[in-house]
Amino acid sequence: MPELILASTSVYRRALLERLRLPFTAVAPGDPETYIPGELPADRAARLALAKAQAVAERFPEALVIGSDQVAALGAEVLDKPGDAERCRAQLAAASGARVRFFTGCALLGAGGRVRQMHLDTTTVAFRTLSPEQIARYVAAEQPFDCAGGFRAEGLGIALFERIESIDPTALIGLPLIWLAEALRAAGCPVP
Repeated sequence: MPELILASTSVYRRALLERLRLPFTAVAPGDPETYIPGELPADRAARLALAKAQAVAERFPEALVIGSDQVAALGAEVLDKPGDAERCRAQLAAASGARVRFFTGCALLGAGGRVRQMHLDTTTVAFRTLSPEQIARYVAAEQPFDCAGGFRAEGLGIALFERIESIDPTALIGLPLIWLAEALRAAGCPVP
């Protein structure tokens, strides 16, 4: 099996990939997260996932490299990582009672150019109608400032929703493991 590298510094993606019980290394992809004005959220997620994988695959051409990126969108508005409590509360207030779509791009590249697979997962989250007090309590309790959309579905954030519509629940956390397990099997990795 070729060396497996996750092109990410995300603790969430590392924890997800650990579920597959394959040895891997996490390598920072640099900063390929450039934004193109007017780019659709789904296109941005796919482009950035591929850019991250390519940046690391150039340094480790014989390895299998996984790149992933997620973009949250409320209608046409992109909901980036809020960064602080004020922006987090504002994003959750905007999402209250609405449906937010999460586009998670994932790329698997490498093995000397013999592997090049891409995937885009779309997850829709229907938020409950949230009061300012509920939002404030949640943000104070979980401080999800480093998460697209301003919540952690794998934590207390699950209480903010009416429902999640997805074919792969791990995609909402940042790495679509159902697709990735199949892609890794096709590349020769021993995933059960």
